[in-house]
Parts: sequence; structure tokens; C-alpha cells
Amino acid sequence: MYPEITVTDLGEKLKSDAKFILLDVRELSELDHAKVTDSRLEVTPMSRLASEGVAALSESARSQEIPVYVLCHHGSRSVQVTMWLAQQGYKNVINVSGGIDAYARKVDSSVGLY
Repeated sequence: MYPEITVTDLGEKLKSDAKFILLDVRELSELDHAKVTDSRLEVTPMSRLASEGVAALSESARSQEIPVYVLCHHGSRSVQVTMWLAQQGYKNVINVSGGIDAYARKVDSSVGLY
């Protein structure tokens, strides 16, 4: 099992001043179709994580000092990355259930769909 957050709860967190990282693991080309705009967003494609490991992550994500919410298109890749990060010793890593598609459909349609 892995920890999850709903897109509705993520939307509330994005409206807050809470400190966290929203880690988008989609490929860069996917960002042209749908993207959350927030200063806490960090993009590290799953393919880069696969080739470089945790070294591909930003220093703030590697520090493990704040929660990391993992986002992809529908939630499949983010589950894999969430579980992988947990195996690497991350304690505060959370999957965003349904991905950016569910976020666009339920919370903010302006992020786009594809």
C-alpha cells in the first residue's frame, strides 16, 4: 500500500501556504497539453528517474524535509514513482490519485486535458 491524496485535497493544498513539492513525473512533451502552475511544482520525468535515480530530483526533493506529492497523467506512473521513492527510504511521499486528468476534470479545467 502507498499513501494517496485526492485531487480535491491537492487543490486545497495548492490554495494554501503549505510547504510541499508537487513532483510531476510526466514527460516534458506532456506539459504542453496540461500543467499545474504553482511555485511548488517540480518536473522530473519518470524516464529521467529511471536512468539517473534519485540524483535526478532537485536538492529540495532529495532532502526529504517536506512532503512530496507525485503527479502524472492518470495516476499509474505516479504510483510507481511513489512506491519506488518509498523503497529508496522516502517517508513523506504521496501519490496524487487520478493524476492531472482528474485534477482538470474535478478541480481546475484551465490546466488542460489530453
